[in-house]
Amino acid sequence: ILQAVSFEYRKKPNNFLGAKTYEIFLLINGLLATVLIGTAVSTFFTGSMFSVDDFNLSKWEVSSLGLEAALNIQNLSLGLGVFFLARILGALHFFNSIDHDTIQERSRKQVIVNTILFLVFFLLFVFLLLTKEGFAVNPDTKEVFMQDYKYLQNFLDMPIVMIMFLIGVVLVLYGIFAAAFKKNRNGFWFASPGSILVALSLFLIAGFNNTAYYPSTFDLQSSLTIENSSSSHYTLTAMSYVSLTVPFVIAYIWYAWRSINKKKLDMDEINSSKENGDHVY
Repeated sequence: ILQAVSFEYRKKPNNFLGAKTYEIFLLINGLLATVLIGTAVSTFFTGSMFSVDDFNLSKWEVSSLGLEAALNIQNLSLGLGVFFLARILGALHFFNSIDHDTIQERSRKQVIVNTILFLVFFLLFVFLLLTKEGFAVNPDTKEVFMQDYKYLQNFLDMPIVMIMFLIGVVLVLYGIFAAAFKKNRNGFWFASPGSILVALSLFLIAGFNNTAYYPSTFDLQSSLTIENSSSSHYTLTAMSYVSLTVPFVIAYIWYAWRSINKKKLDMDEINSSKENGDHVY
């Protein structure tokens, strides 16, 4: 909401907060939202301080209500990795969709700078993930216990997921390389699906192969697994039918996005939109 309101009103004449205030709001949202999302996803692997009672009611066991996760080095490394990846994808999108030499050159340089920082934090996260203990589930007793190299073992036990992860990484790196060093404007269309594949593979190793996808470091047996936190059989059946529409939604998004980007944005169109008080999407 903050981002949408700020984007709408920051250039409106006579707004009472001023353009700079809304631009600060956009900066705060762009930084905090991406870092906190990455931090939250990483807690699937590092755990959180919560408990679940006999009535399946959960509660925090710390006064910080889970915000202490932002101080964990592994969580923070993924959060900052997501932040710099978002900046890379944004720069690649500008490079792809704006027909202006200066903006393209600045976007290309931003891709290079942010890629260096992204690789530092992403590689740190991957190293910590693959070398840490994981929250495993005994398939017979349903007991949660700590297992060495659990997430590395998940990749090895699920080679399709590992291949998905590696393909995603290669696509992201190729998209970056193509834009930054070959000045190929289609780098965005490699990096964005690559990012999706990497994220999906991380979610799969977090919950599949007898793994607790939302572990509790306060009480291991309060950890959430796919089995103990799923809805009823009828709800899951309904959701499975709904999920069949996902490919059609993805196809529509792809078609709409390609239609919008068919014509590159140029300065004449930008200046025209400023004079009319409209946005250019």
